[in-house]
Amino acid sequence: MKVIDTVRRTIRHHDLAGPRTRVVAAVSGGADSVALLHLLRELETAGELIVAGLAHFNHQLRDRAAGDEAFCVAVAAACDVPIFVEREDVLARAEKDSRSVEHAASEARHEFFGRARTHFGADYVAVGHTRDDQAETFLLRLLRGAGPRGLAAMHPRNGDVIRPLLECRRAELAAYLDQRGIAHVEDETNADVGIPRNRVRAELLPVLQDRFNPSVVDVLADQAELARDEFLWMEAELKLRNLLPEPLEPGTLEPATVSFDIEAFEHIPVALRRFAIWKAMTRIAGGRPVSFAHVKTAVRLIDGDDTTAAFDGPGQTVQRIASRLVLTERAVRHTRARPAVAFCYPLPVPGEVRVAEAACIVTAEVAAGSGVEAVRAAAGNHDVAVVAAESGSGALSIRSRRPGDRFSPLGLGGRKKLQDFLVDRKVPRAARDGVPLVVDREDRIVWVAGHEIDKAFRVTDASQTVVILTLRQV
Repeated sequence: MKVIDTVRRTIRHHDLAGPRTRVVAAVSGGADSVALLHLLRELETAGELIVAGLAHFNHQLRDRAAGDEAFCVAVAAACDVPIFVEREDVLARAEKDSRSVEHAASEARHEFFGRARTHFGADYVAVGHTRDDQAETFLLRLLRGAGPRGLAAMHPRNGDVIRPLLECRRAELAAYLDQRGIAHVEDETNADVGIPRNRVRAELLPVLQDRFNPSVVDVLADQAELARDEFLWMEAELKLRNLLPEPLEPGTLEPATVSFDIEAFEHIPVALRRFAIWKAMTRIAGGRPVSFAHVKTAVRLIDGDDTTAAFDGPGQTVQRIASRLVLTERAVRHTRARPAVAFCYPLPVPGEVRVAEAACIVTAEVAAGSGVEAVRAAAGNHDVAVVAAESGSGALSIRSRRPGDRFSPLGLGGRKKLQDFLVDRKVPRAARDGVPLVVDREDRIVWVAGHEIDKAFRVTDASQTVVILTLRQV
């Protein structure tokens, strides 16, 4: 099967794009990402999607980073595709946040993807992860210890990021470029076996292929798919059985708590029981890893006779109190006070509103003519949103969140609780009431300011008049 047919099959099977889907190609300059751009261009020529632009993020971690950036600019010009480029000193970010360079780079890159998608008025950002990358990720997580969620590795779609090359082998993409005489750059850090992924690629996988199974990459990638299906099934089961209660909404000085009725666990499979407890402990852990041993200890509390037993887990105390399992945040880390009162202000279009409670100013302006051109002129970071003008034809308002708020973020198949969205975006609990929401006359969320618009208000036609919403901290 040709590479283009494999990509086409992946896109169709996972419903990643259609003829009107606007996709940004994330290109580092390496072989996989350059192949991604050219394959997407082939699909665009066939009328199967729209290549909205090319995005390149310069992490400023290597001496050759500036040369890679220049190469990508040249690739964009040769393909007649607009390009969006940003640079950041990722090492400085890592040192400032006391995180690993790997973690800081991933975080910075995904923030950039959001800005690139907004800049081009696109639906998704496509990245060049391959079947080989999937196998390496599976092995890395297996070695570190992971359940179905971790072993599921990379999903074909993760929010607004899609992976059309996930069924392609790295060698197939290299051959695709060679046959067409298409140039790419080599990342010299790929040879650094001090990086765990490179060590798996250069040392572990060759041994597994030579001495155990020549098809080990396909076997591992298939196992990741099986784990992904199991993970998604368990997620659906938890929702169906209502086994994961919402955490309490505490004040800034109160710990977060999640509580389970132990009786609800008596007649469910042990794997589902462990998964529910792991999700709850992870929610309370504040970014700390929750291991199998932690979950196993919690299960023993449920199964045991001692109705007052307890243990300390990651960032929390886990205890059995009579017929309930209670997880309580052990340390309060909040540094920013929550707004003393809720707020709600009308937002004129055009116009601006100062929101003292959230220490910000929100502006709205109408851009006539091409919606795409307006996006390119006005957007470029997560503090700017471009929405269809119809959303501003009625009265807009800015308010704080309320219990039960839901909206439909771009890239998701359905509606999501605002509470869960803010948790996923790692917005500190103490700051969540200070996130301004732009709503329409029917109180539907148009924009979670600084984060995401509701897909019902996205710009779908390049000729649309748009409303540009801007958030500015004061």
